Amino acid sequence: MEVVSSLVSFTLSKVSQLSNWNVHKTRRMEEKALEVYDVIRSIRDPEKPNTLEELEVVTETCVEVQDLGDEEYLIIIRFSPTVPHCSLATLIGLCLQVKLQRCLPFKHKLEIYISEGTHSTEEDINKQINDKERVAAAMENPNLREIVEQCVTEPDD
Repeated sequence: MEVVSSLVSFTLSKVSQLSNWNVHKTRRMEEKALEVYDVIRSIRDPEKPNTLEELEVVTETCVEVQDLGDEEYLIIIRFSPTVPHCSLATLIGLCLQVKLQRCLPFKHKLEIYISEGTHSTEEDINKQINDKERVAAAMENPNLREIVEQCVTEPDD
C-alpha cells in the first residue's frame, strides 16, 4: 500500500508540474502576442489619417504566437481590411511585414493573412504578402517604399 501511495503522490506531483509549465508557456505566448500587437497597432492606414488599431484592421485577438523552440516563435497575424474590396490590403500586409521585421527583438517566423471572408481576393493577397521575393521586390520600388515608410514610422520618430 505504501508503494501505491508513493506512486500516486509522485504522479500527482508530475501532473502538477506539467500543468504549471503549460500555464507558464501559455502566459509567455500571450505576452509575446501583446508585444507583437504593440508594434503593429500604430501602423497608419495608407489612405486615412488613422492607425490600423483605430480602424480595427488589427486587434489584440488577431495576433497568435507559437513557440518553435530555441527562443524562436511563429507569429501569425490575421488582419481585416475595412472593406471587402480594399485595394490597399496588399500594401497593409507589406507594412505589417516591414514593421515586424524591423522592430521585433526576438527570432521569429512570420505569417500574415487576411481574415477569412473579409476580402474578395484574400487568397491571392495572402500568397503575395507571404512571398519573401515579392516583398523584397516591392521594397525596391522607391514610390512603394516611401509609402510604407510613412505608414510604419512612429509619429515621434
